[in-house]
Amino acid sequence: MWRAEDAATLVGMEQSGVTGFNEILVLTPRVFEEGLDAVVAVREQRTVLLNLSNMETKLAQRTADFVSGGVYALEGQERRIGERVMLFAPRSVDIDQLS
Repeated sequence: MWRAEDAATLVGMEQSGVTGFNEILVLTPRVFEEGLDAVVAVREQRTVLLNLSNMETKLAQRTADFVSGGVYALEGQERRIGERVMLFAPRSVDIDQLS
């Protein structure tokens, strides 16, 4: 199940044996200030997929650095998914990577 809201898409997944709702917030910021939304989401225990492909290279790097620092301060974690796509998650989420 998914729904689009402005620059974000929420994706719900039901897991067998687990009750509740899990989601990944997909953010595609166009300006630096929208990067704060990713940090706030992680603070609220949400996982964020940050797509910086709509930003100029230097601004995308600045935004990635800002979000990385904010998530680090929250004891969260990050993984680079692609050249301009990053995954940020709160400490309570396990991120596994298969080779």
